[in-house]
Amino acid sequence: MSSPLDTLEHMESQPENPFAAFVDNQLIAILPTFTLENGVQIHQAPVAYKTWGQLNQAKDNALVICHALSGSADVEDWWGPLIGPGRAFDPEIFFIFCGNMFGSPYGSASPVTMNPEVGKPYGPTFPPTTIRDDVMAHKVILDSLGVKTIQFVVGGSMGGMAVLEWAMFGSDYVKNICPIATCGRHSAWGISWGEAQRQAIYSDPNYCDGYYSHDKPPNTGLAAARMSALLTYRSRHSFESRFGRKTMQPKPLSEELGQRAESLSQYETAAMYHNEGNKIRLHYTNGKGRPATTSASNSSASATTTSTGNGNSTAGMDTVQAIEGEATGLSSDKPTNNSTTSNNKKDDTAPPAVYSAQSYLRYQGDKFVKRFDANCYIAITRKMDTHDVARDRGMSYEEALNSIVQPSLVIGVETDGLFTTSEQYELAEHLPNSEIVIIDSFEGHDGFLLEFDQMNRHIGGFFRRKAPEFYKEHEAIVLTAEEMKSKASKTGEAEGDVLMW
Repeated sequence: MSSPLDTLEHMESQPENPFAAFVDNQLIAILPTFTLENGVQIHQAPVAYKTWGQLNQAKDNALVICHALSGSADVEDWWGPLIGPGRAFDPEIFFIFCGNMFGSPYGSASPVTMNPEVGKPYGPTFPPTTIRDDVMAHKVILDSLGVKTIQFVVGGSMGGMAVLEWAMFGSDYVKNICPIATCGRHSAWGISWGEAQRQAIYSDPNYCDGYYSHDKPPNTGLAAARMSALLTYRSRHSFESRFGRKTMQPKPLSEELGQRAESLSQYETAAMYHNEGNKIRLHYTNGKGRPATTSASNSSASATTTSTGNGNSTAGMDTVQAIEGEATGLSSDKPTNNSTTSNNKKDDTAPPAVYSAQSYLRYQGDKFVKRFDANCYIAITRKMDTHDVARDRGMSYEEALNSIVQPSLVIGVETDGLFTTSEQYELAEHLPNSEIVIIDSFEGHDGFLLEFDQMNRHIGGFFRRKAPEFYKEHEAIVLTAEEMKSKASKTGEAEGDVLMW
C-alpha cells in the first residue's frame, strides 16, 4: 500500500467500532469538518480507504473502485481475482483507490463511529447521507493524496451509483467510467425491497428505535433483512439448481428440551414444530399470564412488565425461560399434557422438513449479523433510496445522463432481478459515449461479483481500448480456473459456492 501525504490526520484504529477490524491494513483519514449535502456538518469524520500501486509522476493514473452495500474498502476481499499484475485492476499500472462509504460499519463515519460532540457512537442519531456525499468525501482524500486525474471509476450495484456521481465532476477530471448492475436513479422496486428489509429490523424487540447496545443488538431482525436481500441478489434458477426440494435432517425436540420433550402433548409438540425456525418467541414456564418477548440475539431473558390489553400489568409473573432460537413453552390456553390419540398412544408428530434453501438463508442471516450493524444497514439502504443523478441539478433525468460524456462501459447481468437489464440498456441509451455488455450468468445480481473471468475480460479490455498509453509494456493475462477462485470474503456480498454452509 502506498503512504498518504501528511495533509490529513489519520487514525490507526477505532476502539469504539469492532467492525472496522474486519478490514486489514486500511487507512482511516479524519476530515476535521465535512458538510453533507443536506447542510449538516459532521466533525472529526473518519473516512476509511485502501490503496494499491503508486501514483505516477503525472498524477493521472488513478483508478477508483466503489463498493456495494455490505462491502468495504478492501477490493481484494470481494473482487480478489480481478486485482493483480496483468489483471483488470493492475497495481503495476494504476494507483488504485477504494474508499468506504458513510454509513458502512467498516471504518467511515457511521452509526457505529464516535460522535465527538457527545463522546459516544452516533447510533440512530447519525445524519442521513447520500451517494453524492460519499463521492465528495472520497475526492477530499484523493486530493490529499495528490491525484490530479482519474483514468477510470468502476463499481457495481450501490458502487455503480457512485460511479455515475463521480462522472458528474466532468471529463477533465474523470476520464472513463464503468457502472455495473446499477441505475441512474433508484427504482420503486429497489426502494420497496429496502423498506421491507428495514421493517424486518424494526420488528425486532431489541431494536429499541436504534438505541440498542452492542451486547444486545437486533440480530434476529437484521438476519431476516439479510435473508430478504439475498433473494434479490440471486435468481430463481440459482436456487432451484442448487437446492431444489432437498431437505436437511430435522432436529429432534429432545436435543433442545431434553427429557421434557417426552412429556409434551401432541398439541404442544405440534406448536413447537409450528414455530420451527422462529427466533423471536413468547415463552412461559407454566402457562400463566401474558407472555414476555425475547429475541434470539439474547439467550437469557427475565420477566418483563407488559400490558394485558385491559389496563392491567403483568409485573411479577413467573420468570421467562428461553433457549436461543427455540421455544421452551406454550400459550396460556394450551391443552393438558395427557392428550392422547384414540388408541391411547401419544401422537408423535413428525418434525417438519427443513429444506436446504431454508437452511442456507438462516445460515447466511446468522453469518451476516456477526459482521454488520443494524443501524448501518438502515442508513445505507436509505442512502440508496435518495440516489438520483438529476436531483437538485436543474435538469431532467435524461438530461443528467446525457451530460455524462465520458466513454462508458455499462455492464449488466442477464438474470439480475434487482437492477434489471432494462435499466442497463436505459443507461447505455442515454450515456452518449457508451457501450454495453450483458454478463451471461444464472446467478442473478450477484453475477457481477462471481463471474470473474467475464468481468476481468470486459473491464480489462475496456481499459486497454480507452487508455492504451498505460499498457505499452504490460500484457493481459487469462485467468485460470484456480485464479478465478476468490478467498473466503469477510465483507463481500456474494459467495461463489452457495452450498458451502
